[in-house]
Amino acid sequence: MDQGFFLLFAAVSVITALTVVLARNPVHSALALMACFLQVSAIFVLLGAPLLAVIQIFVYVGAIMVLFLFVIMMIDVREAVLQRFLPGGNLPALVLLVLLGVEMLALVLWSDRFSVAEPVAIRGGDEVRALSTALFADYLLPFEIASVILLAALVGAIVLARKEPG
Repeated sequence: MDQGFFLLFAAVSVITALTVVLARNPVHSALALMACFLQVSAIFVLLGAPLLAVIQIFVYVGAIMVLFLFVIMMIDVREAVLQRFLPGGNLPALVLLVLLGVEMLALVLWSDRFSVAEPVAIRGGDEVRALSTALFADYLLPFEIASVILLAALVGAIVLARKEPG
């Protein structure tokens, strides 16, 4: 029975993921992404991880999708398609991207924080306390990197959504 539900949720998540990529309308693509997130949440429930399922729904379906839809509605998509970037204007961004990639690779290769760690032993059914201790003690650097990436995405969405004066 569980295998049947897993196959159903996995098939629907693959179909909705393909719809995200192939949809021409950005609103339809965002709604398909939300459906894909819900399917992944259902798979987490089947795996016996209800905390991850709830986090998936609250963070991705609730917060990230609202942000995506807000940006889609703020940007006039037809106008954005007609505009072109200035030739050569992407060179500084490309150089910065390469420098940041090299820096990140050097940090990953020379850091001891990314070594394989033992799983956290859960005692007394206190899963949330063990998860938070592992997240903010053992995995603080990857958690902060994810926070910076999400902040950069938020700033990028704001820059894309603002209207040019004139």
